[in-house]
Amino acid sequence: MAGARQTVGEARRIVVKVGSSSLTTAAGGLDADRVDALVDVLAKIRSAREREVVLVSSGAIAAGLAPLGLRRRPRDLARQQAAASVGQGLLVARYTASFARYGVRVGQVLLTSDDMSRRAHHRNASRTLDKLLAMGALPVVNENDTVATDEIRFGDNDRLAALVAHLVRADLLVLLSDVDGVYDGDPSRPGTSRIAEVRGPEDLAHVEIGSAGRAGVGTGGMVTKVEAARIAAAAGIQVVLTSAVHAAEALAGGDTGTYFHPTGRRSADRLLWLQHASTPQGSLTLDDGAVRAVVEGRKSLLPAGIAGVEGGFSAGDPVELRDREGRAVARGLVNFDAKEIPLLVGRSTRELARELGPGYEREVVHRDDLVVLHP
Repeated sequence: MAGARQTVGEARRIVVKVGSSSLTTAAGGLDADRVDALVDVLAKIRSAREREVVLVSSGAIAAGLAPLGLRRRPRDLARQQAAASVGQGLLVARYTASFARYGVRVGQVLLTSDDMSRRAHHRNASRTLDKLLAMGALPVVNENDTVATDEIRFGDNDRLAALVAHLVRADLLVLLSDVDGVYDGDPSRPGTSRIAEVRGPEDLAHVEIGSAGRAGVGTGGMVTKVEAARIAAAAGIQVVLTSAVHAAEALAGGDTGTYFHPTGRRSADRLLWLQHASTPQGSLTLDDGAVRAVVEGRKSLLPAGIAGVEGGFSAGDPVELRDREGRAVARGLVNFDAKEIPLLVGRSTRELARELGPGYEREVVHRDDLVVLHP
């Protein structure tokens, strides 16, 4: 364990995610002292060893509640977007002023899951974050709540943070909230203990993970944090999950919170986004041969292998690929509109090109835009 924590202290590129409950008052609105305390920690570890930091920060909607006279987080999307519009400016202004005390410039980056699963948008996001870091700025990332619809939302910033950590090739992801780690029971009850490290899913198989935070201003809970930790760990990134008040200790490699060992290797960045951040807009049913080609052969999906289509998707949308029993075996970005697919079913690309034109001599889902879903 000591060795693992030592590598935390040596991480050079770090993504830190902080939740709404760690930044705002119970009534809504930013808590300047809490923001400054977090900035103090991040600015110091950033300058001490020339470490690079990306901050994924919730809090825009919560910050907009009080200024708009809202007593609690609204349930409808339109008022959430209005609160985010007001709150996002307040949030970034607060970070800008706080980091300015250390001579650190911040850059705002707003993302939607739709941005991240599309090739060109994903490449642009990666390039922007890399350039901000290279120029000495500290990126502050948040979901673009003002325009995101239910279909293209991450749903919580924990998952966004895990995917950003992979996007920027981070060495470490630190998830900060109002709970100081994963416990083997309700942490408010006596007799429960903190789980110091997790080597794989089996270490949490006996643990009932809570789903609600205490403050009531965020969307996530321990469930989303553990899932985010698993996503990052599966992508080869070490993770520490702890409370915001223990941020300095966690970043120094101290024995605080729950440490998740990396469980996998890094893969193509965009495919991780496609698997964990996209919402399928429809599905294609594959015949048995196509299932084998896609899953075992890691080949593109051709029109000849399609047995059916559902949904109203457009070219470029994510779709599920299913076997004849309806099980999702893969996910990919489709190259045709749903209304075109019936014309292609069961036919060869050569035949389609001859009858419909050269634009139809292509894959329905290219293997570079496809990720196999393991059970």
